[in-house]
Amino acid sequence: MRTVPGAPIQTKGFINREVTKVKKLGILSTLLVLSLILGQSAIAAERLRMSTTTSTENSGLLKVLLPPFEAQAGCKVDVIAVGTGKALKLGEAGDVDVVLVHARKLEDKFVADGFGVNRKDVMYNDFVILGPAADPASVQGAKTAAEALAKIAEKQAPFVSRGDESGTHQKEKELWQAAGVTPKGAWYVEAGQGMGEVIVMATEKQGYTLADRGTYNAFKKAKTNLVIVFDGEKGLFNPYGVIAVNPQKHPHVKYDLALKFIDFITGAEGQKIIADYKVDGDPIFFVYR
Repeated sequence: MRTVPGAPIQTKGFINREVTKVKKLGILSTLLVLSLILGQSAIAAERLRMSTTTSTENSGLLKVLLPPFEAQAGCKVDVIAVGTGKALKLGEAGDVDVVLVHARKLEDKFVADGFGVNRKDVMYNDFVILGPAADPASVQGAKTAAEALAKIAEKQAPFVSRGDESGTHQKEKELWQAAGVTPKGAWYVEAGQGMGEVIVMATEKQGYTLADRGTYNAFKKAKTNLVIVFDGEKGLFNPYGVIAVNPQKHPHVKYDLALKFIDFITGAEGQKIIADYKVDGDPIFFVYR
């Protein structure tokens, strides 16, 4: 635009153009901020899929163990709590990135078959036989866990089994075999349920069941009046292991994130959380020192 000396400067068009530029800059700035926010959200939304046992969930441990890891790793852990057998099947199918289970023979086979890598010991507790305080099958007089189950079968006292191929169910089947008993009949109930549900069912029937001590300690004050009628045998030791799903079998799994979780749960911070976790003053799991 040409300006005539002495004539008023025509600024209206100039101002409009500058305002438009500012608006465009404002929009670009807003878009930049939004993209950064969305980018951060995408990172924070990264998810680690973990299959684990009902005992770890029923105990309440995961509620205190997972948040610190999620904060550190900027992720969310999606938990699928099932029996150990099903948890490992999810790993075999590549439907999860990491498994946390308790059936060493099945874990070793999972790794040997190439489905899992980097197995690490995490924690342990033990199996216990629960029953009514009156102990109608006289289990408390047994010298071994197998003898305890034989007494239950002889009396045909109600027994609730997990019946779900979990680590607890695997141990129970070992004990029946050692007792020379094939459990069957109306007294023997295969629930196909998790540990917490089975304890509640056995309580309702005032019967017996095999449970892990951690879930029992978490339930005994509010959800069951069953007592431990047999424990302490070496063969009832119950170790838990964590295993990353093999990325060579399933390239889509989040192997790096799984390794971060393994490092956390077996490292100083994770182990301290596990060791310190108690319910009503009772320890739920123990760590390897």
